Amino acid sequence: MKNHVPRQKTAYRLLLLSIGLGLIFGITGGAYVALTLDLPQIKSLESYQPSAITKIYSSDQQLLAEVYIEKRNPVPLSSVPPMLVKALLATEDRKFYQHRGIALKGIIRAMLTNIRSGRFAQGASTLTQQLAKTLFLTPRKTLTRKLKEAILALQLERRYTKDEILALYLNQVYFGSGAWGVSSAARIFFGKQLQNLTLAECALIAGMPKAPSRYSPLTNIDLAVKRRNLVLKQMHDLKLIDQEQYTIAINEPIRLAKEHEQGLRAPYFVDFVKQNLEGILGHSRLYKAGLTIETTLDMHLQQAAEQAVAQGLAEIETRMHGKTMKTDNLQAALVAIDIRSGAIIAMVGGRDYVRFPFNRATDAKRQPGSAFKPIVYALAIEQGFSQTDHLLDAPVAFKSSSNTRDWIPQNFSHSYEGEMTLRYALIHSKNIPAVRLMEKLGPAAVAQFAYKLGISPGLREDLTLALGSSEVKLIDLTAAYATFANSGLYTRPYGIARILDRRGRVIWKNKHERHPALSPAAAAIITNMLQAVISEGTGKAARKLGLQLAGKTGTTNDFCDALFIGYNPSIATGVWVGNDDHTSLGNGETGSRAALPIWTKFMEKTLKPGEPEYFNLPDDVIALDNKSNGGGSSSILIRKK
Repeated sequence: MKNHVPRQKTAYRLLLLSIGLGLIFGITGGAYVALTLDLPQIKSLESYQPSAITKIYSSDQQLLAEVYIEKRNPVPLSSVPPMLVKALLATEDRKFYQHRGIALKGIIRAMLTNIRSGRFAQGASTLTQQLAKTLFLTPRKTLTRKLKEAILALQLERRYTKDEILALYLNQVYFGSGAWGVSSAARIFFGKQLQNLTLAECALIAGMPKAPSRYSPLTNIDLAVKRRNLVLKQMHDLKLIDQEQYTIAINEPIRLAKEHEQGLRAPYFVDFVKQNLEGILGHSRLYKAGLTIETTLDMHLQQAAEQAVAQGLAEIETRMHGKTMKTDNLQAALVAIDIRSGAIIAMVGGRDYVRFPFNRATDAKRQPGSAFKPIVYALAIEQGFSQTDHLLDAPVAFKSSSNTRDWIPQNFSHSYEGEMTLRYALIHSKNIPAVRLMEKLGPAAVAQFAYKLGISPGLREDLTLALGSSEVKLIDLTAAYATFANSGLYTRPYGIARILDRRGRVIWKNKHERHPALSPAAAAIITNMLQAVISEGTGKAARKLGLQLAGKTGTTNDFCDALFIGYNPSIATGVWVGNDDHTSLGNGETGSRAALPIWTKFMEKTLKPGEPEYFNLPDDVIALDNKSNGGGSSSILIRKK
C-alpha cells in the first residue's frame, strides 16, 4: 500500500502537467491562429506588381512628364550598385544572408531595452521583416504587429531566395521626399541613374530607411550628412571599404539634384494627354502601371510655339503700356496639327501654366469672328457656287423673329463696295456679303456642315453665325481648316500615338477617326481663296513665308478676340489672343495685328529646306489667270464644266 500512494501522486502530477502543457499549446496555437487568420497570403507576391511610374514622351523621345502616385521605378538587383547593397546591409541587416527571416538575439536584446524604457525604443527588425511590414502591414508599433511581422518574414524566407527578397526591398522601401525604391531615390536626390552613384551617395541612400523624413537631404542636409557618415564608418569597420575609400567618401560634399532641374515641359499638352489617358486606361492603371506613353508632340516645334507666343504677347503689352509689362489677364493659345494624320505637334494653352493651368487651346470657347467665314464659303462652294459668283455689298436690315429691332450688320470698314465676287469678299473679310451668303444657304445647313468639320455642337442657327457669333474651341476650328488642306477629309486631332506596358508591349494604338466632310474640289477651291487672303488680303504679313500658305484672320466686337487660323500643305495652326475676362485688347488689336505675328513666327519654324510642298489639285478643277472683277493677281480655281 505504501508504494501505491507515490504512484498515485506521480500519475496526478503527470495529469496536471499534461493539462498544463495542453493549455499552453492550446493558448499558443489559438494565438497563432488568431495572428495568422487575417494575414495576407505570401503567395500573392507571385502576381504582385509594384506601383510604378508612367512616363510620357514626345514623338522625338524626349521625356515630357512622369505620372505616379508613388514615385517608383522598379529595377532588377543586377542594376543596383554593389556598394549600395553593401551599405544597406551594413546599416540595416548585417546577418541578412545568415538568418532565416528573424534574428532571435536581436529580438531578445530589443525586448529588454523596450521593457527598461517602457516604450518601443528598438525594433530589431531584419530586412525581411521590414519588407513584410512595407508590403503587408501598417507602420503602427504594437506587439501584435511585431508578431505578425515575424511570422510573415518567416514565410517570405521559406518561399523566396535572399536575392529575391533583397530586390523586392530595394524597389519597395520608402527613402523619403516621395522616393519609393532606390532608383527613384537616386533621381530625386542626385538627379542620377543608379549606376552613376558615388560611394558617398550610396551610403546616404542606404541610411535613409531608418527615418526617411528625418534623414532626407532635401529637408535636413546636416542630419543626412551625419547619417551618411555613420553608414560609411560601419562599412569601414566591417572592412567593406578601405581607408582611402572611407576618407574620400566622408569628405565628399553632397551635390543634390537642382530643384526643378527638368521643369514643366509642354504642360498644357501633358494635361490634355492625361485627360485622354484616364478615359482610355482609368485612373488607377494610369498612375500605377508603369506605362510608356508615346505622344505626337514635336519638342522642336513645341519650343518654337512657346517662344512665338511669349514674343507675341510681349509685343502686345508694349503697345498697351508703352513698355513690356506683363498683364495676367492677357492670354494666348496656339495649337498645331499634322494635316494628314491629325496628330497634335505643338500646343500652348496660355501663359504661365503654374498660375493659369486652364487650357485655352482645347477647353476655352470664344467667338471666332471672321475666322468662321471660310466655313460658310466652303459650304457655298460645295453646293455649286463659284468663287467668281457675285454678292452685293450694300446696307441691309434683317427682320428679327423676336419682334425686337431689326438686325443691321456692318462692315468693319463701315464702307460698301457694291457687287463683288465671293473670292474678293472673303479676301477682304466683308461682313455684308457673308451674311447675304448665309441667308442663301440657311443657318441650319451651315451649322450642320460645321459639325461635319469637327466644330462642337451648340452653334447659334441664325444669320449672325456668318460673323462668328457662336463660341468655338480653337482646336476645333484649326481641325476644320486642316480639313480644307486634306482634300476635304476631316481627321480628329489626337495627342496619344501608342501606349506600351512595362514590358514594352503595345497595349493601345491610336485609330485615326476620319470622314469625308466636303469634296476634294471644294476643298481645293476654298484653299485657293484662303491663299489669296495671305497674298492679297488681311493676312499679307505672312506673305514673306511663301505662296503655299492659306489662312484667315478673325476679330470680334470691341477687339475682344484676335485669331489667325492657317495652314501650309503639311501643318494647320490656330492662334488666339484675348483677355480672360472678355475685355478689349485695345483699339486696333485685330487678328492680323495681334494673332498673325505669333502664327508667322511659329510657321516659319515648320518650313523644311529642299523641294517646296504644294496643295493638292484635283482633276476636276482648273486654274485660271483672272485679274478682273476683284480677282487679284493670283490664279483662280474653278470646277471643270
